[in-house]
Amino acid sequence: MKILCVDVGTGTQDILLYDSDKEIENCLKLVMPSPTLRVAQRVKAATRDGEGLILTGVMMGGGPSHWAVLDHVRAGHKVYATPEAARTFDDELDKVERMGIRVVSDEEARQLDEEEERTIVLRDFDYAAIQLAFAAFGVELVPDGLALAVFDHGNAPAGYSDRQFRFDYLEQRLRAENRLSAFAHRRGDVPDHLTRLKAVEASAAHFEGEVLLMDTAPAAVLGALLDPMVGGQPQAIVCNVGNFHTLAFRLGPGGIEGVFEHHTGEITRDQLDGFIAKMMSGSLEHREVFETMGHGALMFDRAEMTDRFVAVVGPRRSLMQASRHRPYFAVPLGDMMIAGCFGLLRAYADRFPAQAENILASLHGSIKPAVWE
Repeated sequence: MKILCVDVGTGTQDILLYDSDKEIENCLKLVMPSPTLRVAQRVKAATRDGEGLILTGVMMGGGPSHWAVLDHVRAGHKVYATPEAARTFDDELDKVERMGIRVVSDEEARQLDEEEERTIVLRDFDYAAIQLAFAAFGVELVPDGLALAVFDHGNAPAGYSDRQFRFDYLEQRLRAENRLSAFAHRRGDVPDHLTRLKAVEASAAHFEGEVLLMDTAPAAVLGALLDPMVGGQPQAIVCNVGNFHTLAFRLGPGGIEGVFEHHTGEITRDQLDGFIAKMMSGSLEHREVFETMGHGALMFDRAEMTDRFVAVVGPRRSLMQASRHRPYFAVPLGDMMIAGCFGLLRAYADRFPAQAENILASLHGSIKPAVWE
């Protein structure tokens, strides 16, 4: 059994080709530029050449690609986008138009393409590109399943805070199912408001096998638990410091005891240390996080932690290097960069029980699973 796991971030897309016939350490891995960085590079080339842009495809993650397109507009060049691609910039298309991006139909986009404007296809999951990367090393990519992760704010109704809407989703999922794989969905079960995940689902429509779609931060935390130093603790706070978002879970014998999420660019190490300390004591309040431009906090268990173990993963984990909590830097199965892929694989075992025995044997070996899984 082979499962292609792709964890799409802002800086990189991390790829694991799981093969149940191999030791997990011998499974093939790639850490490549993220889709948004690849799009940004192509947009910047068009800006240098003074060419107009036609954006087609589906909604994808923003950040670098978003900034590059706005710079292209500010440089006086034309940008056209089909409705699905335009939602990369905002779910409300009138706001996209006000950015200087003209929203056009698919037919209009095809006509513009004939006029030799530069066309860029937007997508977070590019199966063909990944196939080519493996093929360059003589590997034919024919997986039995896909496990894909992106961060999704969700399409908030007009007048509803994006930050609050995202955190309401986290709370709803945890109240329905108190486990990290609550944020993993089988194809066809992705909530309609998770428009970015739905777009990834559409990009995998050609694939005939099983498909899992998951939020990136819980995937990384779930992956971190595969480090025996983390998974062997009776209680722990596991923090994923991503390029754009920082999310921490308090975990204990009863499952998930609390969670908070913030923007990495809006938080200092001292603030993060303070939120973690309050999570340990059980005193952290939603407003403390939300009012400092974070998403929010939720405590299920307000009893003080007896074991104050803190683990950190994520590309911006150096933010916690001098933390007063002296965190442990998790290295699941010897590879921090693939933590999200390992978490995807672990969630796949939950959502597709027929594959669980092989996956769990690969991930745990002789190591006892964490009680919070």
